[in-house]
Order: sequence, then structure tokens, then C-alpha cells
Amino acid sequence: MHAVERAGQLISKYFALIVILVSVIAFVSPGGFTWIQPHITFLLGIIMFGMGLTMKASDFAIVAKKPIPVLIGVVAQFVLMPCIAFGLTQLFNLPYELAVGIILVGACPGGTASNVMVFLAKGDLPLSVAMTSISTLLAPIMTPTIMFVLASQWVNVDTGAMFMSIVKVILIPIALGILLRRFLPAVVDKSVPALPLVSILAILAIVTAVVSANKDNLATTAFLLFLVVLLHNTFGLLLGYVTAWVFKLDESKKRAVSIEVGMQNSGLGASLASDYFEPITALPSAIFSVVHNITGPIMVSIWSKRPTNK
Repeated sequence: MHAVERAGQLISKYFALIVILVSVIAFVSPGGFTWIQPHITFLLGIIMFGMGLTMKASDFAIVAKKPIPVLIGVVAQFVLMPCIAFGLTQLFNLPYELAVGIILVGACPGGTASNVMVFLAKGDLPLSVAMTSISTLLAPIMTPTIMFVLASQWVNVDTGAMFMSIVKVILIPIALGILLRRFLPAVVDKSVPALPLVSILAILAIVTAVVSANKDNLATTAFLLFLVVLLHNTFGLLLGYVTAWVFKLDESKKRAVSIEVGMQNSGLGASLASDYFEPITALPSAIFSVVHNITGPIMVSIWSKRPTNK
């Protein structure tokens, strides 16, 4: 188990480079990865199950004790990222398939890696965990609603079916993980060190599946799409911080809100895109997986050297 944990730490350290490498391999040799496409939803379920195994009742205690910072962060999550996404699709006049994909990843809850980034950046970790948890639990309602409001001009958005899909792929695996931790804590404690590696491998598989299925589309849209996704992520990080500043939260909370808002659950975006829209719609989510694993460590390198009391 120690070897697995060390492997997970090593891959986490170089995750951005690894995801770029496997994306290139999937682009060059798509035939070796297209078989993963039908299993994207299952892979996301594994990630969410792992998230459930790490969740405790104490993660939600901060919501009851200090709800305002969590409320500010979650509202910012579900307002800023979709609005930024919609604005960028209009600014760059993106084809509707890509526009829907950008909005979809913007409508997703916080990413599963954000808590690690907040910890390394000397941010408020309890706030980060609470934001991730609450935004994830709200996703079955918020994500379909946002998609209906912002993307139904281009595609038919079946909010009921999308709601049920998110419940199945997010809430049920998380609930199973929480229950397993509740009734078999000793077993869970032994397996937790392996969870980062499992989640990373699942994300890599999802990215390669999306890239391999969209080789031709990626060849013609790669630069523009990467630029739009980079702007989406960067504005999310910036405006998340500004929002926390406007509400006079302390520095550690500003960092937590910034990272939580800017990092999305791109795996969920890829899964929903694959189930409900055209394959190309999943591309923004795959690229977001690359981008926020580059910008996140950059923010960590900046903030980790700066105290939070200034």
C-alpha cells in the first residue's frame, strides 16, 4: 500500500505533464483508447465513490457554524463559471457544439483535486472541502438548470434525464462511499491511501477516451479551444478571489474560494457530454482537465510562499 501511495504522490506531482503526454498518445493512436468511451460514466462513478470514502460528517460542520463563506463560494461557483463560459462563447463566436461544451463544464461543481490545491496554497481547507461537498450535492439541480437557461438555444436539454444521470453518477457513489466508511472504517482507512492513484488513473482514462474520439475535431479547433478554456479557468480563479475580497473574507478564504471556483469537475462534464450531446461537446471538459492542473499548481507555487495574515 505504501508503494501505491508513493506512486499516487509521484503521478500527482507531474499530473499536468502526464495528462498532456497521454493526450498526445491518444491523439496519435486513437484506436487504442476509443474502447474507453462507453465506460466514462463508470469511471466517474469510481472517482465519486472515492470522494465519498473520504467524506465525514465533520466536513459539513463548517456549514452550520460558519455558513456565509460557504454560501458565498457556492453561489460564486454556480454563477461566475457559467456566466464566464457563456460570455466567452459569444466573444469567440464558437460553433454551438463547443459552446455547449464550454457552458457544460462551467455548470459543473467544484473539482475533486481542488482541496489538495487549497491545502498546498495555505488556503482555508475546511471551507474548500465544504464548498466541494455542497456544490457536488447541489449539482443534480444546478447543472441541468444552468444548461437549460444558457444552452437550450442550441440543443435540447433534458433536465429530468440529466438530473437522474447526475444522481446516479454523483450522489449514489458518494452515498455508498459514506456508508462504507461509516460501517467499515478499518477497511476504508486501509484503502484511502490508494484513492488518489485510482482517481488519477480514472481521469487519465476519461481524457484519453474523449481525445481519441475527437481526433479530427481536435486537429481543427485545438488552439482556439485551449485559449477559451484557459481564459475560462483563469477568469474563474481571478473573479473567485475578487468575490471573496468584495465580501471581506480573510486571505486564506480568498484563496480557497478562488481555487474552488476556478477548478471544475471536468469528469462530470465529459460524462454528461458523452451521454447527452455530440462527442465534440466533451472536448472542453477534457482540455479543462489539462488546464486546471497547470494553473492550479502555478497558484500554489505563488501562494505557498506568501503568508495569509497580510
